[in-house]
Amino acid sequence: MSRKVCVVTGTRADYGLLRWVMAEIAADPDLELQLVATGMHLAAEFGSTWREIEADGFRIDRKLEMLTASDGPVGTAKSMGLGLIGMADVLAELQPDLLLLLGDRFEIFAAAAAALPARVPVAHLHGGESTAGAIDEAFRHSITKMSHFHFVATEEYRRRVIQLGEDPARVFLVGGLGIDNLRRLRLLDREQIQSQLGITLGSRSLLVTFHPATLSSAAPQAEMAELLAALAPLKDTTLVFTLPNADSGGRALAAQVREFAAARDGAHCFASLGQLRYLSLLAQVDAVVGNSSSGLTEAPSLGIPTIDIGDRQRGRIAAESVIHCLPERDSIAAALERALSPAFRETCRHARNPYDHGGASDKVVAALRALDLSNVVAKDFHDLPYV
Repeated sequence: MSRKVCVVTGTRADYGLLRWVMAEIAADPDLELQLVATGMHLAAEFGSTWREIEADGFRIDRKLEMLTASDGPVGTAKSMGLGLIGMADVLAELQPDLLLLLGDRFEIFAAAAAALPARVPVAHLHGGESTAGAIDEAFRHSITKMSHFHFVATEEYRRRVIQLGEDPARVFLVGGLGIDNLRRLRLLDREQIQSQLGITLGSRSLLVTFHPATLSSAAPQAEMAELLAALAPLKDTTLVFTLPNADSGGRALAAQVREFAAARDGAHCFASLGQLRYLSLLAQVDAVVGNSSSGLTEAPSLGIPTIDIGDRQRGRIAAESVIHCLPERDSIAAALERALSPAFRETCRHARNPYDHGGASDKVVAALRALDLSNVVAKDFHDLPYV
């Protein structure tokens, strides 16, 4: 009898990382893929990206509406509540043998919380990481404690999951899932990506994504204003923005970007590019700017400089190709000058990506097939030796 593995995806970003794991689960005769789409995937303002999932050939077993009209703190908490209620029904209906979750967002926290009383074992991808400037930091480590198997991207993250009391035998080092996209997808060339997006990249171009740093004491709108002020003086530079996630304050930032792009020649904004177009564009630009995790995990493998702004990704392991700066216009401007310099671009071409271990999806699916799921829900706290 096939093992039923239920995958939950809530955003364009986590789907991009999960895609090849899902494909291999679906193709494996010993596994049965169950798929739940929720969160941003179902919202028109974020591009209704559930359609991209179906276009890739996947059947969505359940669509779980959970986002409210507000993206403030109250709205986010209420969305979590709706997600928890909805996932309770989904798990009762689908009866999976294992729930597979990725990352650190509130949608995924709600899914893990629903699985706990349902006694459904949870396998967690990309645990142990740190993003100190976002509420995702606490969600991620909480999901680790509600999970029973762990697939991590680096040895440091493996040690951190074990430090949280998890059994080392259930913590698997597989590398970053995003690297599989770079190796398996045939990226569009420069002419193709320009044609599909209806833009001209020109002599210099930047890919910009800036999400709210949800634990920052500064207002997200003020930080976005500083970023836009640093970008405004750039000459002969095409700016391509992807809009923020459904985090608290994200809609206000999206409005700022739209207003900026409407008033500036050579500036474009997209709710969602999809994984192929996003990575194809990433490979063609001169630098990626903002605070998206892709600047730390995928961009180094393409030799592309990254300017990481503010605290959202603080604590995450970074390659030599990543420049950290403050969310202030002068600091961002200085980082841009360095990132676009010939010397730094040469450094980026030879930078080692700490997340590139190769074949992460294959390793995950091989483990899913072999896991012993008997008596795993009640787990012991693995204590480390006292120093």
